[in-house]
Amino acid sequence: MNFNMNDIIYKKREGGELTAEEIKWWIDGYVRGEIPDYQVSALLMAIFFRGLSREETYMLTSAMRYSGDTVDLSSIRGIKVDKHSTGGVGDKTTLVVAPLASACGVPIAKMSGRGLGFTGGTVDKMESIPGFRTVLEPEEFMNQVNTVGMAVIGQSGHITPADKKLYALRDVTATVDNFGLIASSIMSKKLAAGSDAIVLDVKCGDGAFMENLEDAVTLADLMVDIGYDAGRRTVACITDMSQPLGKAVGNALEVIEAIDTLKGRGPEDITELSKKLAGIMIFLGGRADTPEQGYELAREALESGTGLTQMRLFIEAQGGDENVIYDYSLFPQAEYSEELKADRSGFVSEIRARQIGLASQKTGAGRETKEDEIDLSAGIILNKKVGDRVEEGEVLATFCGNDPKKVREGLEEARKAFEITDEEVSRPELIKEIIGL
Repeated sequence: MNFNMNDIIYKKREGGELTAEEIKWWIDGYVRGEIPDYQVSALLMAIFFRGLSREETYMLTSAMRYSGDTVDLSSIRGIKVDKHSTGGVGDKTTLVVAPLASACGVPIAKMSGRGLGFTGGTVDKMESIPGFRTVLEPEEFMNQVNTVGMAVIGQSGHITPADKKLYALRDVTATVDNFGLIASSIMSKKLAAGSDAIVLDVKCGDGAFMENLEDAVTLADLMVDIGYDAGRRTVACITDMSQPLGKAVGNALEVIEAIDTLKGRGPEDITELSKKLAGIMIFLGGRADTPEQGYELAREALESGTGLTQMRLFIEAQGGDENVIYDYSLFPQAEYSEELKADRSGFVSEIRARQIGLASQKTGAGRETKEDEIDLSAGIILNKKVGDRVEEGEVLATFCGNDPKKVREGLEEARKAFEITDEEVSRPELIKEIIGL
């Protein structure tokens, strides 16, 4: 059947619902370079204002999923469970959750991305481990999951090329924040990656894409629906990102904190969230009868040290120096550090996650463009969290990196993140809602 892009734009502009054939036609044509950016930009703007139905969102997800390579994980034994976070500041949960779930018998075959802006990427974090390889040949990837139980690599350039092109265009046409477009972007990648079940960590708050709970629930509902429509058991946890997760923000610093967490001495929030997410993954992977039983198994893996052992085996299998588990001096070391001190006594009432993320980026830990080099040693250690008591002159956070000018810029940026009040402040609720169980 012959279609016309102008007709498709007009149909959506007038509030019509696109068919599966129309969506597949323009996605395929755009990937092949047959449909120009200006026409796709016009369609994206029409979608932005008119929205997508659930059916259109699923069809768009499917068209993007099959626009390039898809991963066949059938040679990996067991129920494969993937985990995705919508991005946040200090979010290193993959580095804790994956070893815990894997230690409980759930095969983890994960593809992760790099960081851009104030959100960190798991691939960048893992590359702070000397020798660690984030690129594996497909057969090597599958074999490692079968033998070790887990593998985490960078996303292949041939997966969902439509999403890459569309996201770049949305970024420069002010059409990023549309529920249907966000959900199809995330889920097309997750479905193309081939796992049998998916756990989504949808961040909510100042440092998240979804700043309020209502929007986070809407997005989570939509992604869970897409997963089930595609035959994948999908669960979404809506979690707090009003302040950074954990205390470390920055690549090597976050890997160290993840290892500390697997040793049973991590911050309370990252420890609790990791056990909860791992428990759901263990349940979806068929290794527990209920999510609650999965949580208990994750807790046991943490307390017994089997999760830490799994992390060591995983690092070793991907060429990394497993001695980093015991000797943190093997990580890239920052040459400079500075402390931000409280200018009054009281209680920490706010640590704006977005501001801390931007401050971390300024230290050299993040990128402004995809081509930027990052300083793997750079970042921030938070000495206080929301609800903590602080005395005047006490250290709120430490900033580090290899460029003293950048370290200072990061510190100055972070001054705006902290609020201190006279009244006691309750700690924010970590897990706000779970959808899909």
